[in-house]
Amino acid sequence: MLNIGCHLSTSKGFTNLGKEALSINANTFQFFTRNPRGSKAKDIDDDDVNGLLRIMDDNSFAPVLGHAPYTLNPASANPKIREFALQVLKDDLARMEYLPNNFYNLHPGSHVGQGTQKGIELIAEALNSILTADQTTMVLLETMSGKGSEIGSTFQEIKAIIDKVNLDNKIGVCLDTCHVYDAGYDIVNDLNSVLDEFDRIIGLERLSAVHLNDSKNPFASHKDRHEKIGEGTIGLKSITNVINHPKLRHLPFFLETPNELPGYAQEIQLLRDAFLILR
Repeated sequence: MLNIGCHLSTSKGFTNLGKEALSINANTFQFFTRNPRGSKAKDIDDDDVNGLLRIMDDNSFAPVLGHAPYTLNPASANPKIREFALQVLKDDLARMEYLPNNFYNLHPGSHVGQGTQKGIELIAEALNSILTADQTTMVLLETMSGKGSEIGSTFQEIKAIIDKVNLDNKIGVCLDTCHVYDAGYDIVNDLNSVLDEFDRIIGLERLSAVHLNDSKNPFASHKDRHEKIGEGTIGLKSITNVINHPKLRHLPFFLETPNELPGYAQEIQLLRDAFLILR
């Protein structure tokens, strides 16, 4: 089975997330834990969360993915910005435990002129402050495109962060197809080599989810502009190769393409039709 969903809004509540996912033939989804460009988070309603958990259980959902706000930067040179990130991350992980055994996705951060090594140290320091041995949530570091001073555009940088985390069994990776292609990993012409490199440096056992996006940008552009599936420089054939790859096909895939709900429904059906049923 292809485990696929898209980004859905929590504005109507958690139970509605499950209903919307089912309405577009999805069996997972991604959501922002709070305002993606701010710090405000809605109060959690136990009945609302339990309604979602029942839908997930009744329909054999794959793990869902909470996404941290874009504004967080645990690698900032400003201690107030780092402290803000730390408080939001702590609160988000506490909130994620209402949905146990799922994923929380994090953009690692930007070193803003301090240098990559310093940024890596600060990100790991933040993770060591928030991770607990009893949490059920797996924190995923997202592969980035490398714009500006972003950290995480190379597999080596992701690995360097993980190596400094004490509870590294609570850390995984979310591979974003647009980001890795823009970062210079040629998933169009040599997907096997990219995955071999990932395995050699990080280990494929840490790859927990995939953001499935086409790209508006040329290869190795170090930008970050997602495109609809099949309408960008990655293309439908290469995206199809990703979902059918024997080392990836078991993972949950999350669409972050520029779409509304009907567009996501079309993409999900397109990809379900392209998924090979192995016997």
